[in-house]
Amino acid sequence: MKYHLGFSQSDLGADAPQSVILSGEPERSHYIAQTYLANVKLLSQYRGLHSYLGKLPNGKPILVATSGMGAPSLSIVVNELVQLGIKRFIRVGTSGSIQPFIAVGDIVISQGSLCRQGAALDIAPPEYPAVADPFLTVALVETARKLNIPYHLGITASVDSFYEGQERTESSANPHLQSWLRGITADYRQLNILNYEMEVGTLFKMAGVYGFQAACICAIVANRTAGESIVLADKEAAVQRAIAVAIETIAQPPYGWSVS
Repeated sequence: MKYHLGFSQSDLGADAPQSVILSGEPERSHYIAQTYLANVKLLSQYRGLHSYLGKLPNGKPILVATSGMGAPSLSIVVNELVQLGIKRFIRVGTSGSIQPFIAVGDIVISQGSLCRQGAALDIAPPEYPAVADPFLTVALVETARKLNIPYHLGITASVDSFYEGQERTESSANPHLQSWLRGITADYRQLNILNYEMEVGTLFKMAGVYGFQAACICAIVANRTAGESIVLADKEAAVQRAIAVAIETIAQPPYGWSVS
């Protein structure tokens, strides 16, 4: 049994999955499993890292797992999932856009990440590229087009903190940012970075070092050119769009099948 996940290889059965959909929230993991999968089995709720085994519409097995908030938690979950034979990861997350043309409710598909994360430094040096699997990423784009869901493809800024690291001052207990963080969102905007989130840079670096496929799709729940607040009224619909794209993609050949 893996210490943090709370389940073992034997719990996955003879037809063990090779793909996982990762979510930061246990509630989102539960929703994905119960809404989109058949024959769902709860594997563990240990430490709030809810994990489910189920079947895709094509009958292929898949895991839905909770990564928790931030790169350190994700790195533990991903490491243990790789030990259990998982070779393909799609992160489904929420995110704030930093470009005015990306609206709340749209989705962002990350082709790579500016990685400003301490956990990633334990995986590879800063200059090691944090990039998505190109084929899995293109498949997400094609699915978004097929489903007529507004999407944006580009670079994500993956940082360690929700408040200071994303230059929040109005909604933070700490309005006094370090000088190097003041204006960083505008700098990133000029670099054509699309959005902020907190996990995928480390996931992408782990993919390169460990040798698995990784992609990321995020629902936009805030537009930082308009303000700091998350638009809760539109969050659910945006998240459902991101989930639909991920499920539809992972269920199609070759992604619903074995990784050689």
